[in-house]
Amino acid sequence: MKYWLMKCEPSAYSIDDLARDKTTRWEGVRNYQARNFMRDEMRAGDKVLFYASNADPSGVTGLAEVSREGYPDAEEPWTLVDIRFVAKFPQVISLETLKETRGLEDMVVTKKGSRLSIQPVTKTEYDIVVKLGRKK
Repeated sequence: MKYWLMKCEPSAYSIDDLARDKTTRWEGVRNYQARNFMRDEMRAGDKVLFYASNADPSGVTGLAEVSREGYPDAEEPWTLVDIRFVAKFPQVISLETLKETRGLEDMVVTKKGSRLSIQPVTKTEYDIVVKLGRKK
């Protein structure tokens, strides 16, 4: 099992949308590295931190899970995965909180210039963020 952080602007799709829909196709990714993660590494059952980008505040809003491994987009030459809703956090775990939390210093999202929409996270990082989300 692997662990991921997946970013989306809430105006495009939010954790509330995922909660309502239960599952969704993760489409619109046009970065080759992110596409390669979906195509080559993501597997059903992988855990996902759902991250609201360009939000106030930006941060992790809840949890999801990969429900369908990479498959081709029928309309464009890209790869998709499906994710399913797991939980919404009572409050956003802000980027500022992530940066200040011991054990998350090496998390990709906390690095300056980190814009990749799909990022691997370690099990330890995932567990720390889940604990933060359930504590608030």
